[in-house]
Amino acid sequence: MQSTIKQGVGISGVGLHTGCQVSIRLIPAPADTGIVFRRTDLRNFEIPALRQHVSRVVLATTLMKRGVMLSTVEHLLSGLYGLGIDNLYVDIDSLEVPILDGSALPFVELVRQAGRRQLPEERTFLQVTQELEVRDGEKFIRVQPSDELRITYEIDFTHPAIGRQKIDLVITPESYSREISFARTFGFLAEVEQLRKSNLIRGGSLDNAVVLDDNGVMNGTLRSSDEFVRHKVLDLLGDIALCGYPVLGHIQAYKGGHALHTDLATRLARTSQARRLVRESEFAPCA
Repeated sequence: MQSTIKQGVGISGVGLHTGCQVSIRLIPAPADTGIVFRRTDLRNFEIPALRQHVSRVVLATTLMKRGVMLSTVEHLLSGLYGLGIDNLYVDIDSLEVPILDGSALPFVELVRQAGRRQLPEERTFLQVTQELEVRDGEKFIRVQPSDELRITYEIDFTHPAIGRQKIDLVITPESYSREISFARTFGFLAEVEQLRKSNLIRGGSLDNAVVLDDNGVMNGTLRSSDEFVRHKVLDLLGDIALCGYPVLGHIQAYKGGHALHTDLATRLARTSQARRLVRESEFAPCA
């Protein structure tokens, strides 16, 4: 069945790229609302979290509707998607979701604080029926039919602290909370100056990202030895959430990023012969 939260809860922090202070509040929403952002600084202007509103995918996923922008939505959307929250208003008083500690864990804890409320209406799933693939040179992301959401993700960096990492996981609220939610965003010290010249990561710090210099991690210990690939899965789930429905399929990615993730979400939404929308009561296993 569909779900929302029991009560409103809020949190504040700084935007990773804008450096601005921002507050958000999660508000219960009725069935079939989906996830809807409301810019409280702009008379509650609404931006649904759907792939048709994606405007940019450079270092973060940005939504835009009628010229109104909202950036860095992926960690919050990942947490909501991973926990199976279908309907929510997200009231926000600036143009970027706060980065907090660089993971989805603070958002997961916020939802736990609010409590989960089941709604009487059935969920609708996007069930993959044929393979789809998006490529960019050697990088690719594909999805194949499956009766569950399974993700196989591989990355390969020359940096000694990362190297080749791979994870294979069936996504449930329990596995997401345990295996994915804590993984922080990461970046390289060598790129910081150029990014700031481009008016990016103005709110970035050693408190909200894993930062790497030439030798290793600069700010403490990793939360897991493969935290980097786990964060890629976190980002992927936030971007796939933009399909508007929970996905049933096996997603396989190699060296992916926001551009490939959102391209796949668009392909899933537009390629009707490769998927079907199915209510819980009508669900049939893949042949």
